[in-house]
Amino acid sequence: MLECRGINTHYGPAHVLFDVDIDVGVGQMVCLIGRNGVGKSTTLKSIMGLAPPSAGSVRFEGIDITGWPAHRVAQAGIGYVPEDRRVFADLTVEENLEVAERGGAPWSLAAVYELFPPLLEFRKRRGGLLSGGQQQMLTIARTLVGNPRLLLIDEPTEGLSPIVVRSLEGMIRSLKDKGQTMLMAAQDLRFSLSVADVIYVLDHGRVIYHAPRDQAQRESDRIRAMLSV
Repeated sequence: MLECRGINTHYGPAHVLFDVDIDVGVGQMVCLIGRNGVGKSTTLKSIMGLAPPSAGSVRFEGIDITGWPAHRVAQAGIGYVPEDRRVFADLTVEENLEVAERGGAPWSLAAVYELFPPLLEFRKRRGGLLSGGQQQMLTIARTLVGNPRLLLIDEPTEGLSPIVVRSLEGMIRSLKDKGQTMLMAAQDLRFSLSVADVIYVLDHGRVIYHAPRDQAQRESDRIRAMLSV
């Protein structure tokens, strides 16, 4: 579904990504892990058109979308869940969802309420009054009601308590079970191994490791060493 080849991205004179190759197959959950500042978010932004690559290519469902503006990438079928959540603080949960809803299957309001039960309970509460975990659920749900075929999720567990992370883990696993294709940036190896089909490790803007989950689980000590350098 998604093929990134030789992605290089700059912020002004700063060279951030170096020849990044990533593949995401239909129905897969692929996790891109690494420490802070190694280029995970930039990789997602390069795919989404928010930080266009200076070299390399991004192909989605066989179409070259390299350098497309973000709104056009979204129209093509890619949804983006940013790290900073960006809920509409003065709108209710339901209004946040209605703003983004495109209609159609599989992700209606009823479907996302089933996936994220707390959002149904608090559907009349303003977004700014939700907890961090509830806001993260809302941000994912708001992207889903646009019915993207590929979902990019940036650091969904950042700043959340362990119990909320466990809850979110189950919900993301349910998303995967429903066939949603996802590429997620994360730092938490345990969380990533619990939900991913494929693991990529990024360091200083380069992919230094990638493997299917079973292999990555066997080599988890090696991956932890990469993440601690």
